[in-house]
Amino acid sequence: MSVPWLDLGNLDDLMDGGECRGVVVDGHKLGIFVVDEEVFVIDDLCSHGNALLSDGDLDGYEIECPLHAGAFDVRSGKALCKPLTRDVRKYETRVEGGALLVRFERT
Repeated sequence: MSVPWLDLGNLDDLMDGGECRGVVVDGHKLGIFVVDEEVFVIDDLCSHGNALLSDGDLDGYEIECPLHAGAFDVRSGKALCKPLTRDVRKYETRVEGGALLVRFERT
């Protein structure tokens, strides 16, 4: 069975002019990141500590965790440096008619 597309809402409204935004879907924290008009969605909770990546600093495709300064690639969710050792999940996204859609299976 394929994973459905979930409409998170209008992208411009969600981002409100920013490049990082956290949302909660069914209790699951997702981070939305916009780089050069490309949209990426990854787990918002750092795999190392209890910090929200959407509260970190985005530099190109790297989001820095605000707690321990580790970084993840928003394109893949890959952990890029210590103290991070585990990647975060990356979600497939698309924008249709201004709406941000993400492949997300509701629990």
